[in-house]
Amino acid sequence: MSERIVIVGFGPVAARLVDELLPTVRDGLAHVTVIGEETDAAYNRVLVADLGVGRTTAEALALSDAAALVAEGVDVRLGVRVRRVDRARQRLILTDGSSPGYDRLVFATGSRPVIPNLTGLNPDPAAPVLPRGVTALRDLSDAAVLRRAVSGGKRVVVLGGGVLGLETALAAAEEGATVTVVHNGPHPLGRNIDRGGGSVLAASLRNCGVRMAGNARSTGVEHNAADGGFSALLLADGSAIDGDLLVLSCGVRPRIELAEGCGLSTATGILVDHRLRAHHEPHIFAIGDCAEVRCPDPDCTECRSARGPSGLVGPGWRQAEWLAEYLTLLAEGSPDSGSPDSGSAAAAALAELPAEKPGVIVLKARGINMAVAGDNSADPWDEEALTAGAVAGRPRLQIAQWADPEHGRYVKMTTRAGVLEGLVAVGMPRTAAELVQLFERGDELPADRSLLLRLDGPDQLAGAGPADPARTVCRCAGVSGSTIQDAVVDGCGTVAEVSGATRAGTGCGGCHSDIKDIIEKHFQAAAA
Repeated sequence: MSERIVIVGFGPVAARLVDELLPTVRDGLAHVTVIGEETDAAYNRVLVADLGVGRTTAEALALSDAAALVAEGVDVRLGVRVRRVDRARQRLILTDGSSPGYDRLVFATGSRPVIPNLTGLNPDPAAPVLPRGVTALRDLSDAAVLRRAVSGGKRVVVLGGGVLGLETALAAAEEGATVTVVHNGPHPLGRNIDRGGGSVLAASLRNCGVRMAGNARSTGVEHNAADGGFSALLLADGSAIDGDLLVLSCGVRPRIELAEGCGLSTATGILVDHRLRAHHEPHIFAIGDCAEVRCPDPDCTECRSARGPSGLVGPGWRQAEWLAEYLTLLAEGSPDSGSPDSGSAAAAALAELPAEKPGVIVLKARGINMAVAGDNSADPWDEEALTAGAVAGRPRLQIAQWADPEHGRYVKMTTRAGVLEGLVAVGMPRTAAELVQLFERGDELPADRSLLLRLDGPDQLAGAGPADPARTVCRCAGVSGSTIQDAVVDGCGTVAEVSGATRAGTGCGGCHSDIKDIIEKHFQAAAA
């Protein structure tokens, strides 16, 4: 009998897991069931804003073809929810009355948008009821709401200064909407960027036509539109920001209620060990936004400083790929596989999931290029922050900082022993690309930090040579420039075709302009 693998949730991370398990399904080693609440198969949720402003199509966002998976032998159940998990009997109770059993259960339930506690909104996280004219921009139906507002040149208010909110604001403003971003703190991306970089970023956003309302605390929502929908966002100082559509971009929260209901250990997310197994439950796993890698071993130094789920698609995809290999080895070791001993031994010998490095936040739009990573909170003259942790021979932090606010350019490099621990680059695309590579590789910076700034100088831009083909272009899927170049040589002429061949560009979308550059340079050379 095949190993029964049931996946709860059908988002981008679950789709990757299903794809990676297809060879195991074809070999008859596993029977895979995937359960999704939405009636649509997995699609790229990160790019819903692009769909909402008319820059892409629902077909282009699709990450899975339900009919094709069914033809491969996968049991795809859409528009169905899991009521509860019966761990004792290893069965799920679904809303359609069925109760599939499992040998291995994978939670890929993702996250849900945070609904702020404002007068006029229902903040119930399990079943938020949003009034007309208010959206969290999370699914395809939300994209349709944004599309109507943008095509009509309406006033859009974005509540939240995170990267997704800023991307939505920039896209809507470029397509003709009047956009205002409302956020706490003096500048957007307050949790990720320092004051200098945040101030330059805010000025760049204003130059792109986005109105910024900082240091603003929202208190309520007004519904005085002709159809009874949203008309204004009310602020604590008594003022109001008028609009026709309110986009809530206040972060996300892991969906862990189903795991909590069946007694699994949870914190911010579902607690799993370095093999993505739920604590004290070897038959249950969790991946993606709902999973928090924090093993139960109190002596594990790696987990002592571990944070909650990253909320990024790249780490979730890497978890899915690792788990698919692990589940395949377990299936090969099942009693009916023909080689149970070798499969079980191979699964036990598989190296644990590598720890994720700190993520890089990228914001690219017409007129804006920003990259932020690591800890960049210390200032060059903050002696206490610079010497913190400099014990037992460990070097102190060093900071190199350069700013040109008039022209929207800012760079900050936080290093220890010459290696980046944090970076901010606004309006300096070539410098940002080089710093991100150095950060991800852990390479030492040149002693003369100004050499990096010169990458965006006029002499460098005029005579810029080809980029390093080995560099990672798509960080979400881990695709290099040479892999994309090979796909273009083989006939891919659009970003969509490159994405289909390599998976590059199927995550956050921040690499789309880089993929376009590779395609254009290839065809320019061919024409010459």
